[in-house]
Amino acid sequence: MKAPAFKYYRASSLEDAVTVLADQSVFKKLLAGGQSLCPMMNFRLVRPDLVVDISRLRELHGVEQTNKTVRIGAGVTHAMIEDGIVEGKTGLYLREVAGGIAYRAVRNRGTVGGSLAHADPSADWPSALTAMGARLEVRGPNGSRTVDINKFLEGPFQTSLNDDEVLFAIELPRLTQSARWAYVKACQKPGEFAKAIAVMLVDEKLDLHKTVLGARQSSPACLDEIWDGKEESKIDAFLGSSKSYERTTHFAALRKAIAEVQI
Repeated sequence: MKAPAFKYYRASSLEDAVTVLADQSVFKKLLAGGQSLCPMMNFRLVRPDLVVDISRLRELHGVEQTNKTVRIGAGVTHAMIEDGIVEGKTGLYLREVAGGIAYRAVRNRGTVGGSLAHADPSADWPSALTAMGARLEVRGPNGSRTVDINKFLEGPFQTSLNDDEVLFAIELPRLTQSARWAYVKACQKPGEFAKAIAVMLVDEKLDLHKTVLGARQSSPACLDEIWDGKEESKIDAFLGSSKSYERTTHFAALRKAIAEVQI
């Protein structure tokens, strides 16, 4: 199938994009990488009257690093992360995640911000960045606001992003050299969305101990500890009414993560 007819507008700046989005008379969608939006339009799951292209806005493509934080523009692509645009231990963690997303052709176009705004529970960045306690900067007609990722992701394909707002940047803590992690996902074949995601991230110097369960029936679930594999009830509370094979897959991913993070 092909997308229904729509109008196209290339924003000249972030402020320009926000101004266009403020007009609520027509249904609009932002285009960053298009790796989710375009297929959905082709299948006519979404039918915007106007597509606002923000893919070439330079202010969305920057990376800033300080001694304590890393700030990534929402328009930074998976491939840019994979190729090492972020330095240090934080960069190594992000590179591992980015390198496992779909295929290189998808990573060349898809963006970190686009993935978060789409909020597919089976996508990589929602789980990976939840483990880091990411904070997201959003820009709109009333200025900017910062929101924790666990409040930004409200459910499957649902976020706290308003119709007239743009995700601008993602701020992360800068991991120390002692940080260690395990990022495990279960897929039926390479390149597809995960059936289960398990993330364990430890950085003693930052007092960071996270276990994240992703690719479930809702947004990623997070424990402020490294699950030891013993109290299964802690995990079952997040899986809800999942089928037995789904539960088995999630626990297998978690147990593999435990083994990897303790090496």
